[in-house]
This record gives sequence, structure tokens and C-alpha cells, in this order.
Amino acid sequence: MERQYIVSERAHMMCPNMHFGFKARINAEFSAEKLENTLQILADAHPFLKSVIAREEPNDKLYYEFHEEKHLEFIERKDAALWEKDYQELTGNGWNVFTENLLKVVVYPSKTDFDILFISHHLLTDGRGMLGLMCEFADCYVSDKNPSYAEEHLLTSIKDLPAGSDLSFMSKLIVNSANRNWQKEHHTVSYAEYHDFEKKFIAENPIHFSEEKMEKDKVEMLLTQCRSENISLNDYLVAEMMCRENSDKVVIAADIRKQVKCYQDGALGNYATAMGIVSKIKSDEVITRGKDVAKQIRQHRADNKKLMLVLACYFRMMPELIDAVAISTLGNYASKAGKFVGTVMFGYGKRDGYSVTNLGNVKNDNITEAMFIPPASPANRKTMGVVSVNGYMKKCTVMYAETH
Repeated sequence: MERQYIVSERAHMMCPNMHFGFKARINAEFSAEKLENTLQILADAHPFLKSVIAREEPNDKLYYEFHEEKHLEFIERKDAALWEKDYQELTGNGWNVFTENLLKVVVYPSKTDFDILFISHHLLTDGRGMLGLMCEFADCYVSDKNPSYAEEHLLTSIKDLPAGSDLSFMSKLIVNSANRNWQKEHHTVSYAEYHDFEKKFIAENPIHFSEEKMEKDKVEMLLTQCRSENISLNDYLVAEMMCRENSDKVVIAADIRKQVKCYQDGALGNYATAMGIVSKIKSDEVITRGKDVAKQIRQHRADNKKLMLVLACYFRMMPELIDAVAISTLGNYASKAGKFVGTVMFGYGKRDGYSVTNLGNVKNDNITEAMFIPPASPANRKTMGVVSVNGYMKKCTVMYAETH
């Protein structure tokens, strides 16, 4: 495969808790041999599943190093109700992306079906990519439908984004100033330093999970209500969090696969941006707030400068500065440039954000139910992940312990 370098994904590499999960119940009997074979078929179709991160000499660029001989392994556990414990156990010491697979798999067999938990580092893919991977797994395992080979072609520069996506003049000044200040500091963060910080941060900042399932008839009633009010379910979910948390700002993820030419259908990798949606409407009524949210989202999607702002910042920022942001703001690393970016641009100073990622609805007869477990960004108090399968919706919220 063509060597793929880490550029915008750099923001996920040296930031704690940049992993997420996808849990699904598969409508078939469990077979360890068949599971092993299915995982191998998936890995053969997706080069990143056989990759770890490596440094290229002598330029020190980071890339996905492919290993043909790699196998995806899985852990077998008895009780799917204890998935939180397993999730924490497999991520509690951080994630060394230079040595560990970017996907970890836990399986929970029962008499007639089984649950499976995919835990992914964000360097592997985004939420939409993981939803696609889980559907491929289910179809391959149950229906013997093998996925097509999908070679990854990542976003590499501002030129890969749609026209009009570059930063404004003022934003460029801010980023360029941060870059210059970083260069004047004459130091870099080693991965060993970051990894020690990561383990300490995770230990000192425990996270909790909450689940909420909505049955098909209630989902349909909510959709009918949203349609009658000319808002989407996603608008409703964002407004609901604003009202529930008494916050006028929620960050949402936006899939940009259809807007970038480098994306190969079915490929892993990150093809998403983030938008900060602000609603100043003084109402705790979800539909009223939802109408304003819908307006704000439309405005962001119609303006590439707003839609691609986060990605444009990553492309304009020095990679080594991105590495220093989390440890400088959340740890004891002494970098004024890193702390400035972490506080002013990444939200790591206040850590009071709220976020919603809604992956939408997918129909798959081989999956009985599913749940998306979003990454616990250190910038957020709470992050909610939403996915609907065959009309049933599940919400999973991750929150830092101090929010309880």
C-alpha cells in the first residue's frame, strides 16, 4: 500500500482518551474459529488494521507502518453487562500506538448469539468508519459476505479540502504566531514523556458511562415530531443536550466523505470535522431550541470556512506543537505556546464542553442492537454518542467523574 502520513490525525495521537468503542449484538451463534477467520478477512480488506504508527527517518514524519503478518486478536469474556470494566481495563494504561494494534476486540458469547466490542484508537478511523467496519464484520460473519479491499488515502493538506476552506486572515495570524512561539522554545515532547502523562491523566480523571435505549416506536414518534417541525433528529439531540445541561454551545461531528476527493469508499481513516454550534435562544423547550440549532448547522455547512475550521487549523499548525498541546495544558510540560493553543483553541483550559456525535440509522439484519461509545475528549464534561440500528436508537454518554 502507498505510505500514509499522519497530518490532521496528529491531534488524536498525543491526547488522552482518544479512543472509542462500538458494541453490537450479532444475530448468529458464536464460533471462535469463525470469529478469528472473519477478523482476518477484515484485516486483509483494511490495511490500517494491520498497521502501527512509525517514524520515518531522517525526517521524523509519522506514518502508518503496514505489517502483512499481523493478526487481529480477540479476548473472550463471559458477561456483556460488564463491558465498561473491560473497556476501562483495555484502555486504562493509555495506548501505545507504536506497539499496539489500533483495534482491540472483546467478544461475549451466549447460547444463540453474541456481543462483540470493538475498541478503536482514533488514529484508526472515526465513528462513521467504525460503524461501517462493524456492519462489514456482521455481514461477513453471518452472511459470508466479504468486504471489498479499501485502501486508505488520508487528508494530507489544506488542498484536499473543498474550495474556501482555508483559515481567515485573523485565524492565520493566530496560528502562525503560535507556531513561531513554539519554535522559539526550542524543545519537543517525546512520546515517552507523553505516555507517562497519559497514564497519569487517565488515573486521575476517571470517566463514567450512561446508556439509554429508545424503542423503535418511540424513535418513530420522535422522528414524526421532528419532521412536522422541519428539524432533523440530529438537531433535536443537540438541542436536547443544550437544554439538559443548560449550555448554549455543543460541538458536533460532521462527516465530510462526500466532500473530499481522496476518500475511497469503505476506507478507514478520519474524514470528519467538528463544528461548535451556539444557540443564544433563551428557551428550555427542546423543539424551540432545535429550530435555532437547525439554522446554525445549516449556516456552518454552507460555509466551508466554518465547516472545515478545525481541520484547517491542524494543517496550518506545526505537528510538534500539536503534540505538545494536551501535555502543556493538562500536565506539567512547560510550553507557553502549547498551553496557549490548548486553552484558547482546544478547550483544555476550562474543560467544560459538551459534544454530540450522531452516526444516524443503519439497517442490518445481522445486528440485533448496537451502541457507539464516543471518545472522552478532555475538553468536554460530557460527550454523547448516538446510533440507530434497524430503527432502535441507543445513546451512550461518557463523562468525567467530577461532573457527578
